[in-house]
Amino acid sequence: MIPLGLLSPGEQGEIVEVRLGKPHCTCSTREDREKSDVRVEDMGLRPGKHVEMLNNGGGPILVKVDESRIAIARGMAMKIMVRRQ
Repeated sequence: MIPLGLLSPGEQGEIVEVRLGKPHCTCSTREDREKSDVRVEDMGLRPGKHVEMLNNGGGPILVKVDESRIAIARGMAMKIMVRRQ
């Protein structure tokens, strides 16, 4: 398993674990951590989903999930663990 943020453009993977909402989260309150979890799931980033890295440049990364393109912060992408395919 590797963080989503380390996939190269064109690489694909399956989301295995989302590590948001854990005690190591930098969110200030438990409520903030739970909101982060909900936002990530609302974007379609949940275990079992297949993703394709579209752009992994200097800023936010761009991934394809199902038929959607999603831009996420690099820090968040490093908390989403994937299995390369």
